[in-house]
Amino acid sequence: MDPIPFTPVDHDFPGWPMPPSVPAGMRLELSRARLLDGEEARFDEWMAMLHERYDECLATLPQERMAFEATFLNREADGSWWMYHLQLMGEDSPGLVLDNDLDRAHHAFAVATKHQGWEELQPRLLLAPPTVLAALVEAAQPPAQPG
Repeated sequence: MDPIPFTPVDHDFPGWPMPPSVPAGMRLELSRARLLDGEEARFDEWMAMLHERYDECLATLPQERMAFEATFLNREADGSWWMYHLQLMGEDSPGLVLDNDLDRAHHAFAVATKHQGWEELQPRLLLAPPTVLAALVEAAQPPAQPG
């Protein structure tokens, strides 16, 4: 079987248009990247580190304007391992901010574990009860400025 090709989007990819079910000012993204060959155990170490530092991870979300994130691992038909990352965020999210030890460690694991870049899947629908959706929109707002 031929290997599944990995074709990440260009660094300046603006993202797919959002479907009407995504609230204005937000972005819904599902990204995938192929793990480097033989790095499945390192991926597990990466996820273990994030679980061990879960409270620190939560503390980074407001600065990144993240409403939620979820990561999945899948072995594809060709035997390769791919990670999938689902996130809902404010449209002006800076993404990962490397101004703290946690995110620098997070980034180091990414460099050592997966191919650079992401393939971006096209969002088509966001479905959530109004109370959940309101909480997600609120979570993606810029952090309150002191003073």
